[in-house]
Amino acid sequence: MKKNCRTRIIGRAVILVPYRKIHVPKYHRWMQSTELQELTASEPLTEEEEFEMQQTWFADENKCTFIVLDRKIYEEGSNEVDAMIGDTNLYLVEEDGTLTAETGVMIAEESVRGMGRGREAMLLMLSYGATCLSVKKYIAKISTSNEISINMFKKLGFEVESESSIFKEVTLSVEVSQKWLSWLDNQTCHRQIQEEDVGFS
Repeated sequence: MKKNCRTRIIGRAVILVPYRKIHVPKYHRWMQSTELQELTASEPLTEEEEFEMQQTWFADENKCTFIVLDRKIYEEGSNEVDAMIGDTNLYLVEEDGTLTAETGVMIAEESVRGMGRGREAMLLMLSYGATCLSVKKYIAKISTSNEISINMFKKLGFEVESESSIFKEVTLSVEVSQKWLSWLDNQTCHRQIQEEDVGFS
């Protein structure tokens, strides 16, 4: 999505940055993991296909993705690739006049899993989608075996909408009501959004 191509969202423990070409090789290495393929319902791609996918996400105004950086690592070395720990994304679709976004988050680096990085990244993304993209409803489709992710989304206010035994996934959703948005604002009041004057590649 071109709208977020210069956007940097700074949280307490993570920083969200646009998915650029410099991130692709490390992202590609992550996605060779059969575990991550299963958890994200993804098929392995060649590195060339991954570069093409990155450009697709940039050009498609219905797809918004950020790379998740560990803030501490980034501030120690100012190197985005070294600080990469995962990604988070939105896929936007208009349904009956309501802008809905399918969302997800992946923490690929095992060393920082279970430390709240995924939760904060997701909160920042949900806030960005609601306030900057006018998303009115969120949906998360998660593998039924991924109990950690399912429980995280439930704690973020999502409720189970349906479950598919065929696809082995559960669909959770939340409406962006004023009450939920107020809760979300309270959870992300520390965030900083910066628009950087840098070229996208």
